[in-house]
Amino acid sequence: QVQLVESGGGLVQAGGSLRLSCAASGRTFRYAMGWFRQAPGKEREFVAAITWNGLSTKYTNSVKGRFTISRDNAKNTVSLQMNSLKPEDTAVYYCAADQSSGLVVLMSAYDYWGQGTQVTVSS
Repeated sequence: QVQLVESGGGLVQAGGSLRLSCAASGRTFRYAMGWFRQAPGKEREFVAAITWNGLSTKYTNSVKGRFTISRDNAKNTVSLQMNSLKPEDTAVYYCAADQSSGLVVLMSAYDYWGQGTQVTVSS
């Protein structure tokens, strides 16, 4: 069984930065990992994903060039560095793990989910 715990959310002004972390318990070494977000009144959407070995990443267009996903398999963690934040980035951010090793953007493909961490960007 895999458990995911996110941290690092908070309140930041537009243009600022936050770094989200996701700590995984259990064997996630070969799992692809992803970040999703859900804004109030909207559906949960894909943000970024990384393969099990960290060699490939994928981002939704709205965060390209601003967000960076990374992982440390030795520490069982995955991070999301968020720079140049905008008010439209305000959402609850979720970490997810997929038992396949490739890049996955479909929410339904992920097997495990964290509880989420709130990110609020003020204008």
